[in-house]
Amino acid sequence: MARALQLAQRGLYTTDPNPRVGCVLAREGEIVGEGWHQRAGEAHAEVLAIKDAGDQARGATAYVSLEPCNHQGRTPPCTEALVKAGVARVVIASKDPNPQANHGASQRLKEAGIEVQSGVMEAEALTLNPGYISRMIRSRPWVRIKMAASLDGRTAMASGESKWITSAAAREDVQYWRARSSAILTGVGTVLADDPSLNVRLDDAERQPLRVIVDSHLSTPDTAKLFASAGGVLIVTTSEDKNYSERLRSAGAEVMLLSASTGGVDLADMMVRLGQQEINEVMVEAGATLAGALLTANLVDELIVYLAPHLMGNQARGMFNLAAIEQLADRVALDIVDVRPVGRDWRIQAKIVRSASRGG
Repeated sequence: MARALQLAQRGLYTTDPNPRVGCVLAREGEIVGEGWHQRAGEAHAEVLAIKDAGDQARGATAYVSLEPCNHQGRTPPCTEALVKAGVARVVIASKDPNPQANHGASQRLKEAGIEVQSGVMEAEALTLNPGYISRMIRSRPWVRIKMAASLDGRTAMASGESKWITSAAAREDVQYWRARSSAILTGVGTVLADDPSLNVRLDDAERQPLRVIVDSHLSTPDTAKLFASAGGVLIVTTSEDKNYSERLRSAGAEVMLLSASTGGVDLADMMVRLGQQEINEVMVEAGATLAGALLTANLVDELIVYLAPHLMGNQARGMFNLAAIEQLADRVALDIVDVRPVGRDWRIQAKIVRSASRGG
């Protein structure tokens, strides 16, 4: 199963909106075939592993990182491929939360005389597809905020100057997080201040994430760099200014009109809409206001924070604009899952700890 998870990891940047899946066929402890899902619409991991194994698939054990699909989509059901190949046993790491894909999968295999075992290395398998799982269970993407800050938690000088807080190595590392994301989310304030491209700048990048701009009052200029680089642009607004919306559409953007919430875009509704567009993982690269609003709305799942070895002082800008927290019991709890050096900086990966009061 560990090998199946390794294979699934190969699809980290390419399978969207499908899940990352790996499959290994083994006989008497020896691997006879393996495969991994590469792109939506192409062969699934099980089919590729069966093809790789050839006649040795009959009587083999299939180790699959995600429950085989049991429906006719863009490709035939993998359950039927496993049955036809004569596989004797199927070991599954994690269940597929998509009811359309997995409905009756294990039962179909058992009816064909195939032994089924589930839950092997399940925790490790779940980390491969946080966005897909979130979209199926919570009807919204997995939301990850990226921040670059000084050791005293400052992201920019009071003037807004921020190039560059972290090293070139850290900025390159960010490109890989962008590459695995379905969408990059920012606010119009960042667009106006920095005019970013928010694209993936890797030589072997196969796709570009959707760039999503939260722009309540439609202030995004139609000359922004976003429109000159590869990848779609989605402007989310509460403004009914049809003329300005048309200008942005002419520049290449899609405009999503939502109802207002506390004077701005309803962020929870926006996330549901993004889920409906098959957006699995959202990386937020925004200022303290939008980042804080997302945290306050319980819409954040993970933080990626790059800490640079310097201090910027108490007049510099902080990471999150959050309302005053009066008691320690009300603080936002984090689970640190990884800390590692990246160049001269440190990258901290933390997940938001959910509680009954915080929801999410």
